[in-house]
This record gives sequence, C-alpha cells and structure tokens, in this order.
Amino acid sequence: MTTTRFFLVRHALVEPSARAVLYGSMDVALCDLALREEAASYRWLARRLPQPARWVVTSLSRTRYTAAAVFAAGYPEAALEAEPDLAEQHLGEWQGIPHEALPALLTHPAHPFWPHGGEEHPPGGESFREVQARVAAVMERMATLLEGQDIVIVAHGGSIRAALAHAMGLTPDQALIFSIKNLSLTRIEKHGPSWRVAAVNEEPWTPPADAA
Repeated sequence: MTTTRFFLVRHALVEPSARAVLYGSMDVALCDLALREEAASYRWLARRLPQPARWVVTSLSRTRYTAAAVFAAGYPEAALEAEPDLAEQHLGEWQGIPHEALPALLTHPAHPFWPHGGEEHPPGGESFREVQARVAAVMERMATLLEGQDIVIVAHGGSIRAALAHAMGLTPDQALIFSIKNLSLTRIEKHGPSWRVAAVNEEPWTPPADAA
C-alpha cells in the first residue's frame, strides 16, 4: 500500500502588535526577537524534515519566511509552492479587533479553548467548518497528485487543526480542542484510502538538567 506523508509545520510566532488583535488571515510579520531566540527549533526542523520533499506554503508571508528560516538553518533550499486554500481562517469584519471586543459579537457560545466556536460565522468571513472543507479538499487533492511522496506544509494553527479534523473525522468544535504550537510538527499520512495521524505538536526535546 502506497503511503503519502504530510509534515505540517505551524509558522513562527508573529510580532507583538499582531498578537494583541484577532489577525486571522491578515498578512502580519514574524517576531524578530522570537526568530533569534528559536534558532534551535529551526536547526531541529532542518534535520527532522524529510529530504527530498515537496514544500508547500500559503499565500501569507509568515509561512514563506518560516520556510526560509528552516533553509537558513541547514535544510537544502527547495522551491516553495503556494496553496492559498491552506491559509488561516478569514475572520471578516473581526480581523484587527482587540481580543476583549470579541465576546460581545458572538452569536454562538464561545469555545472553551478558542475565542469562538467552530460554527461561528464572522460577518464577511468564514466559519471554521468552511475552513475544514477547503483544507480537506487540498489534502485529498495533494494525496492523489503527489501519491507516495513526502510533502512539507508550512501553514497555520487553523489549517493544521482542519487537516487533523479531516484525517480523524472530527466536528469543528472537536478540532478546536487541539493546541498547535508555533514551529511544532504535525505528521499525517495517507495509506491507500485511509488517513492516519502519526504525531501532533512534535517538538525538539531538551533533556532535564543533571540533578547533581
């Protein structure tokens, strides 16, 4: 049975002013300080990710710059293929508002681990259910066109949750239970007709300090 492997990396931490608001699919910059402080994570990714592999990013610059940082850390530079349908959830009129302004705008109960529920539809934007649908279509298409290959995808917390939801058959609210860390690695595989989740939030491990 042919196996197609997807290596999904969440982009690096964005700059502080963006983190103060709901930025969704806004094209915000990465945090320069975090880029320097997380050098070990880039080196780990450069060694952990498969070679050769197809590299896919989204239409948002934070994924391209994260891929570039992995290349700079030692992974042989590869061509980047842009896939807009793997972008973060578009929050419509909510994009750019401070987090504390959101609760008054919700029409569904908030999610216990996310600012809004999976069925919430921001005005002028999309619900997480819609994110799941577009990401599912991309995953199925790539699994068919790139069957048997290794694919590295630098994406977003939302699109990685959506990919997990597709592989596991989760509802939107169930998908939002996952906490996807910046620069973590999630591995999903397609074995013939079946999806398998191999790892979620894989990160470099630092051994504890010697007790002595």
